Parts: sequence; structure tokens; C-alpha cells
Amino acid sequence: MRVTVLASGSGTILNAMCARGVPVTLVIVDRPCGATAVADANGVPWQLVERTTYGTDFDRVGYSTDVATALTEADTDLVVMAGFGTILATPVFDAFGGRILNTHPALLPAFKGWHAVDEALAAGVKVTGCTVHVATESVDDGPILAQQAVDVLPDDTVDTLHERIKEVERRLYVDTVLDVVANGGVRTGGDSGSETNDD
Repeated sequence: MRVTVLASGSGTILNAMCARGVPVTLVIVDRPCGATAVADANGVPWQLVERTTYGTDFDRVGYSTDVATALTEADTDLVVMAGFGTILATPVFDAFGGRILNTHPALLPAFKGWHAVDEALAAGVKVTGCTVHVATESVDDGPILAQQAVDVLPDDTVDTLHERIKEVERRLYVDTVLDVVANGGVRTGGDSGSETNDD
């Protein structure tokens, strides 16, 4: 399978995937970021599909069409979102529906959105975690492929808790992607292979 990774940040998930043999054939970024250096270090080509505005004038559908075109031109079989900072619209899901994976730092359906770790701490929960799911147009929705719990410690800050979740994420996400690749695609029926053991 040909895997394209969408990234906007430092590229730690991308690096973990490359290190464990995920067949990444392209990295797409929406802004200049550290993920391109990680791609270079792993010999993976990358492409900047730049988001030029973050205001109300942003054409999400037009931008999503550009991303869908880049994915199609790369003969992408599986799209892996790895900290991609732009919410994508219909054109991407029309072209790659059921073939886009995402990871989220909470046990979905709890704490959807950008501030999941902050909200988990504010809510006083004893356990949060990481979820790998099939991405849909609804943010942090879609079939869950894997989850793992992470205990919230009494002295946790957003940074310390988020870092422990990221440690789980880098393993669980890569495991899940490798499983999808080995199976020739996403399988959401029956046993999802979800993990619920504490980290």
C-alpha cells in the first residue's frame, strides 16, 4: 500500500512510522514545519500544499480539493493524518472516504476537539488516553480502530499528561497503521483490536 502522511508539526509520528517500516511514499504539509526535515532524513518525498490564510476568508473546500488532487496524483492508498492542523472538507472524503486515519489524545467519544488534554484535566477524570480512528467530515468522529487508556496522575499538568499520551500514541498509531497495511485496508467490522489496558 502507498501511504501518504499529512503533517503540520515536528514530525515525531512520521519518524516513528518510518522507523518501523510503514510504507510512506509521500508527506504533505500545509505549512513549513519540522516534518519536512524528518521526511528528508528518511528519504521520503514531501509536498507543500500551503494554507495561505487562517482567517474567515479561508476557502476550505478549495484547499481540500488541492489536497485531494495531490493525494490522487500520488496514487495514495491510505491517508494518515499526523498532527495535520487543517480540518479538511468534502472533496478529500469523497475521494478517500474510509481510507483516512487519525489519532486523538483522548478516549473518544470523550473530549473531542483541539483541547482534549486540557479538558480532561479540567474535568478531573482519572483516566484518559489515545484513540486511533477512521476520519470523517465530522471532527474526531468515525469508526474507532484502537484505544489505550492513560492514567491521569495527581500532579499532572497539560504538558506532562500530553507527553505520556504521545508516547502511547506513537506506538498505538503505528501498530494500527501497520495492521491496516497488512490487511490491505481498513476493517471496522467485528473485533477492532482495541486496547484498553493502562499504559
